[in-house]
Order: sequence, then C-alpha cells, then structure tokens
Amino acid sequence: MRVRSWLYRWLPIVFGCHCREDRSFHIRGARLPLCARCTGELVGILLCLLSAPFLLPPVPLALGLLVPMVLDGGVQALTPYESGNLRRLVTGLLFGYGLTALFLCSTVWVFRFGMDIGASLTA
Repeated sequence: MRVRSWLYRWLPIVFGCHCREDRSFHIRGARLPLCARCTGELVGILLCLLSAPFLLPPVPLALGLLVPMVLDGGVQALTPYESGNLRRLVTGLLFGYGLTALFLCSTVWVFRFGMDIGASLTA
C-alpha cells in the first residue's frame, strides 16, 4: 500500500498532470494516478529506456514522434475539439518515447564530445 500511495502522490507532481477524472483510465472503478496522456508518456519513457541498448531512433524520427501530441494538445486547446483517451494515450506514448530518445542521444553526444576533448588534452 505504501508504494501505491507514493505513486499517487508523486507521479502527478513529476509529470505535471492535472489528473482529471474524465481524462484518466480507471481500473475497477479506481482512477489511475496519471491521466491518459501522461500514462502514455510514462509508458513511452519506459519503452525507450528498455529498447535503447538495442535501438535508438535517429534524431529526425525522434523529433517527429513529438509532433502528434503537440498537434493534438494544441488543436484541443485552441478549438472545441476534444480528443479521446485512447488518442491521448497513443500520442503521449510517442512523445515520451521520442523525448527520451532525444535525451539519450544528446547524453551520448555530450559524453563523446567530452571524451574527444579529454583525448586531445593528453595527446
């Protein structure tokens, strides 16, 4: 029970989630700690971390994965259009995967850059 209360307290804070009842998934009548879009982002982050040792998408593709959520959220904010929870989940998943891939790629680049600088200092 401690883990569950910790997740329900901290996941919304970390993700900046509004936790709206109508935009969240429910299991046996209980709302999950994150809305559908943030749940997708969390799943995308975890999938990217699990798949990164084997395959990271190229940067242009990772950037492209960010676009569907930005468009969906932007259109929803600017018009009366209301997307469903399944669309929010999928766009959040793509965004979480793409953003994590970009973070990992930039981390690898910075590490390699630092190694190159270090090697040039000892040469």
